[in-house]
Amino acid sequence: MLYDAYEIQRSMLAGASAMANFSAGLLNNPANPFAYFGGGPVAASALEVFAHASAPRGKPEFALDHTEIDGKLIDVHEEIVLRKPFGQLKRFVRGGVEGGPKLLIVAPMSGHYATLLRGTVERMLPFADVYITDWRDAKQVPLSDGRFDLDDYVDYLVEYLAHIGAEGASRPHMLAVCQPSVPCYAAAALMSVDKHPNRPATLTMMGGPIDTREAPTAVNTLATERPHSWFEQNVIATIPMTYPGAGRKVYPGFLQLAGFMTMNLGNHMISHWEMFKHLVQGDDEGAESTMKFYEEYRSVCDMTAEFYLQTIDTVFQAHALPKREMTHRGRLVDPSAITDIAILAIEGERDDISGIGQTKAALTIADKLPEALKHYHLAPAVGHYGIFNGSKWRTRIAPVVEQWITAHSG
Repeated sequence: MLYDAYEIQRSMLAGASAMANFSAGLLNNPANPFAYFGGGPVAASALEVFAHASAPRGKPEFALDHTEIDGKLIDVHEEIVLRKPFGQLKRFVRGGVEGGPKLLIVAPMSGHYATLLRGTVERMLPFADVYITDWRDAKQVPLSDGRFDLDDYVDYLVEYLAHIGAEGASRPHMLAVCQPSVPCYAAAALMSVDKHPNRPATLTMMGGPIDTREAPTAVNTLATERPHSWFEQNVIATIPMTYPGAGRKVYPGFLQLAGFMTMNLGNHMISHWEMFKHLVQGDDEGAESTMKFYEEYRSVCDMTAEFYLQTIDTVFQAHALPKREMTHRGRLVDPSAITDIAILAIEGERDDISGIGQTKAALTIADKLPEALKHYHLAPAVGHYGIFNGSKWRTRIAPVVEQWITAHSG
């Protein structure tokens, strides 16, 4: 019933959004006398903000068609190099450019599409041959394609790394943004035990919940103050018959978005108020930056119930990885097995999703890894989103990642 109720609300808001957008356009029309006096501009701005906030959204595009290398514009096109039921491996091919480190950027499966890392990809394109995990919306995956849990996530990463590594002479590099830090770490440990030839040469983790007992945030508290059964009974929904994944149990993306919005409701209200003021003043450019952010932020997708529940249990409640109790299909995930993968842990000073020390714990539990292959970077005055997007990512954090990869590329 939860998903059906949401679909009804979404359909109603879609109609209201279209009407508001039409009315705003009418009030802003130069041929309309109300566009020049009275409350016309204010009403149009309010309608435009409402229309943007309530509009339905699908999967955004990366829209990265070029990059700049050594002062030259290079064409870029996307290529699907490996397809799996719950995610595809996407490569950003730089026209006429060969070589460079092969970098797998692992996008979070946490309610948003991989395009949330558009800024991450864009910044790394001049430096590396970039691949990304393009996870599918669970409601689009038919039941006939089976299930997908945390173990499957790790399997996908191992297969992706093997595919990337097979195309080059040197080992690939892996960069995990937030949630995938744990499965990336597990994949690195398992591939180390197996002496896999394509295990990552470096593993960079940014704002990842390796040990959520360190500086717990509101997200961590929510995940620990309720029993596993509460999540199963209250936040898991069934996909309606209108989607290809009909009947699949999921954690809906709209619930994740609602949680994130509620955490910083004051900031989001201020952002929309600022957007409204920009529109009233005719500052379309100022309003556009806010609109672009929320266009991506509100584009959400569903996670399979088994993946979500296993992550809650393994990462946030049992703290299995730092306690050396995490298993993958019956095999122990042993951090001590990592001996030749250079690990870089990056945290934001103002991160309200993954507290300070949670990602750094990755260095501590890798007790057999030489100190020369460990590095910690705390980004001053940077929040969670700023770790991988925006000017601070581009100018302060990305250079650290590049230097680390360069120093350990063999």
